[in-house]
Amino acid sequence: MLQLTRKRRSLTAKYFTEALGGDVGLDMMLVPGGTFTMGSPEDEPERQEREGPQHEVTVPDFLLGRYPVTQAHWRAVAGLEQVERELDAEPSKFKGDNRPVEQVSWEDAQEFCTRLSRETGRGYRLPSEAEWEYACRAGTKTPFYYGKTLVDDLANYRATFTYDGGPEGKYREETTPVGSFPANEFGLCDMHGNVYEWCQDHYHETYEGAPVDGTAWEDGDNPEQLYVLRGGSWIGAPRNCRSAYRVGNQPSRRHNNLGFRVACVAPRAV
Repeated sequence: MLQLTRKRRSLTAKYFTEALGGDVGLDMMLVPGGTFTMGSPEDEPERQEREGPQHEVTVPDFLLGRYPVTQAHWRAVAGLEQVERELDAEPSKFKGDNRPVEQVSWEDAQEFCTRLSRETGRGYRLPSEAEWEYACRAGTKTPFYYGKTLVDDLANYRATFTYDGGPEGKYREETTPVGSFPANEFGLCDMHGNVYEWCQDHYHETYEGAPVDGTAWEDGDNPEQLYVLRGGSWIGAPRNCRSAYRVGNQPSRRHNNLGFRVACVAPRAV
């Protein structure tokens, strides 16, 4: 059942916790549907052409992990019966149960979702790129859901680089435990920095022809078969952590700044 959490301004976030065994639980936050402008405006500092053209997208209600999948979450699901591929129970460079799992590929994330879906009876999956940006923005139109710039007490990134006149800060040189920084208005943490997050979509060079209903874009011009990554990471500059920033990579790629979070369909009655 969905239950009420703390009230943040006018928002009351709803979520349920998927029990994964022992004291490990996966918090799934209700992201209320709506229409938003996807992509960055042409006057956004350090904007890239692949973040446009801006277009309106209508996203239905869905559920999204409060945090990136942690190493405790990963270990629990990696212990379930294999479906298509083996999963390393301890892939991460930076160890810690509450740190995000990293060094996982898009293909690994698919196996995780399939195992979790079979175990729970719910359709877990990667979020679409549109769902991810809508959830990250949480009603905001600025480069970050915090505002026009980023500082090191709001996210984990290479803060020796600055964005649009913001201050320099500490470069931590590793991941941080999830939930170390303030959540956005949907109750989601670590959408900026820490680890890049895989999305379901094929990567396209622009949004020309992109879906406008919030679904994943899994066709069109993608000759290299790249998949979308969002959110920036601990190793990246603040410009890479912007809500609109996007990049593509091979589905087999693993690195110590690549992770993911999971989505699923919202129940009808919330």
